[in-house]
Amino acid sequence: MQLLTFSVEEAKNFSEQGCMEEWVHIFLKTVGENKEFSNGLKLERRYWLGPILISLNEINRCCGPEGNMEYQVPNTEWENQIKKFCEMLEKGWECPPLIVQHQSGKLIINDGNHRYEAMKRLGFKECWVILWDTKTPEHINKYVDDSYCRKKV
Repeated sequence: MQLLTFSVEEAKNFSEQGCMEEWVHIFLKTVGENKEFSNGLKLERRYWLGPILISLNEINRCCGPEGNMEYQVPNTEWENQIKKFCEMLEKGWECPPLIVQHQSGKLIINDGNHRYEAMKRLGFKECWVILWDTKTPEHINKYVDDSYCRKKV
């Protein structure tokens, strides 16, 4: 078995083969270190799209030190992670696509909150994401024009 890189290009290849969900679960259970999220995703059918390039302004965090976050983390822990990701990005690291849920008309980051914040602080305007929705593929297909990932979900 070939080692996976969890790059955008690799995610695109999995998507082209109709295996986006498989890539997500492999990522989450290995380098993504988020087995609980992977297990939760398996509880019901999901519709997947991506990876697609999207504006950072269109997506929202659910994790951080702020009091309004669904998943709060201590400020010191948060800042240490952001610093690490900023340094990696400044050295040219291509981070894996963020995993983002369409929920009630909003795009919520489920995996990649630290990467998102690091990109935002470094002045990035866009990032690669994998979108998912539980109800219908139409909710996420509207985020794609004629770009790379206009595929059946």
